Amino acid sequence: MPLPQEPAPLKPPPPWAMLAELTHGCPLHCPYCSNPTELISRSRELATADWERVMAEAAELGVVHAHLSGGEPLLRRDLVAIVEATERAGIYSQLVTSGVGLTEARLAELVAAGLHSVQLSVQAGDAAQSDRIAGKRSFAAKEDAAALVRQAGLALGLNVVLHRHNLDFIDDIVALGVSWGVERIELANTQFYGWALLNRAALLPTREQLARAEERLNHWRERLDGIELIWVIPDYFEGVPKPCMGGWGAISLTVGPDGSVLPCPAAYAMEGLAMPNVRDHSLRWIWEESAAFNAYRGTEWMREPCVSCPRRDLDFGGCRCQAYAITGDAAATDPACRLSPDHQVIEELTRSQGDVPFVYRSPRRRSVPVGGADRPAL
Repeated sequence: MPLPQEPAPLKPPPPWAMLAELTHGCPLHCPYCSNPTELISRSRELATADWERVMAEAAELGVVHAHLSGGEPLLRRDLVAIVEATERAGIYSQLVTSGVGLTEARLAELVAAGLHSVQLSVQAGDAAQSDRIAGKRSFAAKEDAAALVRQAGLALGLNVVLHRHNLDFIDDIVALGVSWGVERIELANTQFYGWALLNRAALLPTREQLARAEERLNHWRERLDGIELIWVIPDYFEGVPKPCMGGWGAISLTVGPDGSVLPCPAAYAMEGLAMPNVRDHSLRWIWEESAAFNAYRGTEWMREPCVSCPRRDLDFGGCRCQAYAITGDAAATDPACRLSPDHQVIEELTRSQGDVPFVYRSPRRRSVPVGGADRPAL
């Protein structure tokens, strides 16, 4: 009589979204950038054919939405070919851009290739503040880019990363989005990874700033018609952690410029967890079989207090990358959780804001004072 066989392990549900980081090159120097501080060089980037294969494999895996991002994706000379590959695969494409380098002719090529929408990043609601935070004069280019996108008939969204230097100007930011004719404004409180982690002391807001900003957000939500307002809650102030990308390896994946595939855009910094690469494996194998993507799926990996927490199937212990960044242990309870034994670290951080220099995003790190007469030369 044959012995009963072990049931095959369940395959994870397919991802529906992919962040395609086409390059880490960027004309701006934003101190909150989520790219790793060790930026991937242009010489190590995937070739056009690689990205074409990635898009086909993503569609076969189940991806329906791709964010074409960076860095600045407009720096890729083959961006039109990548958009064409995304369209051939039947994937909805969104260009995530600073707007710098977007011309009428370039946009027309992208639209003809099948681009569906544009998310435009802005640092603040006025030119002087936006340029200061970006470390480069760029606001005028963003304004021009917004007009071009609306003229082309594409869906246009605005993304503004919020921190202590712009949180008090929510009204200006929303009014800017209204004047530019956007359909969606994402007010994304800084997530402290990459360059933002390096600049945490300069970027952390106060609780009072956050409370005022939420009040203004609610004011606008009651009055705006036809514009979606998204509020990405801050990491350190709620006492309740957010699910890590909807759960580690649950709904989304990131493909880096060099082909590394990550369950979370911030996972570059995780030592000891080798990220697979599309140069070596198919996206399906990476999603379903790789050790990196299975490491923190579900709840089996959890320790206390997560194991017995009634929220464990809601927040999955919080963000693995944040746990690693703060404690050095990716399996620890996210210190943002008030039940974490490391939560006091978060409490101390939220009380220690100060006027310290930005370290602007650059292959060569440079500290520059953030205000007054010492603002950086643009």
